[in-house]
Amino acid sequence: MTPHMEPIRDASVWTAEDLQQDASWRFALTSEQTDELEKALQLVRERQLQFSEILQQDFPLPSLQQVLKGIQEELRQGRGFALLQGLPTGYEYDDLEKLYWGLCTHLGTGVTQNSEAGLIHYITDGQLRPQNGARILGRPRPSALHVDLSDCVSLFCIRQAPDDPQSLVASSLAVYNEILRQHPEYLPRLYEGFVWNRIETQGSETPFSNFHIPAYSAADGTVTCRFHPGWIRAGMKKADQELSDEESEIFDFIAETAAANSFALPLQEGDILFCNNYTVFHGREGHEPIEDEAQKRVLLRIWLDLPNVRPFDDEGSVRFGAIRHGMMGWTAADLLAGNHHTPHRRRQDGVPEVY
Repeated sequence: MTPHMEPIRDASVWTAEDLQQDASWRFALTSEQTDELEKALQLVRERQLQFSEILQQDFPLPSLQQVLKGIQEELRQGRGFALLQGLPTGYEYDDLEKLYWGLCTHLGTGVTQNSEAGLIHYITDGQLRPQNGARILGRPRPSALHVDLSDCVSLFCIRQAPDDPQSLVASSLAVYNEILRQHPEYLPRLYEGFVWNRIETQGSETPFSNFHIPAYSAADGTVTCRFHPGWIRAGMKKADQELSDEESEIFDFIAETAAANSFALPLQEGDILFCNNYTVFHGREGHEPIEDEAQKRVLLRIWLDLPNVRPFDDEGSVRFGAIRHGMMGWTAADLLAGNHHTPHRRRQDGVPEVY
């Protein structure tokens, strides 16, 4: 694959200063809109639907359509992230899941994100954390800038830590421009890609991807990022590979450049942060440990596939290569049909099929 050698000049490239000067990435709900969310919640309660059974038509939100359209446009054609503020949180977790899932059905399709085939992941170090898979999520230590494995990650803040750690976002395409400007010799290796780790695979699935997932790729002039050093390092370890000195230098440059160009924002109770994983790195500052279960930080996370998200050089490897394995990458419809008990369909080269 030939690297895209022109600077990216669209809205997906931004700095912290840009975001401070223009806060159109922030969307606040009105009292009418929160009332509508609560009415939609009451409808699914009356029908006794589980959250995973809720479809868009089950959760009507007519007054939110312009807000939701604005968020979709910001994710796909804009900066790649958006903050929605003002969701009601005074419910039991069962209802919060329904409220959150119902809202997200208007944006995309939720997919499973852990070895428990969970469609909603609790990010906390308390009793609600998943018992298998990525149990390190939610611990007080900082979370380095990274991407998740779906098209979009959404994080719904139910209770923030008392010392209010800031969330961090950075444009991965601004990082691309810096690579192009300072180290264009890095791009061929990044376009070649890396093997990625897999967790709790099924059937004949290998413990790491038996194909490379490009860290950066381009299609129709659109550059896409797919870079998570933790998943790559773990995959390489399983494959008995080690990063070369040059590869370590590349990884360090990306981490340092992303951190230097990051933007910090508070994520408060009732906020949902949405990030396009192809254009935005996200992370978090650390916070002080919390002993009291009732005070622990709790976020809910949904991974979404977005309609018409962007063109891909090879959709199977770039879009689905990291997520479709084991119990990960399945829709709610797949779970209800029992499809997740069989491996994802693959091409002869091991890359997931697009379906």
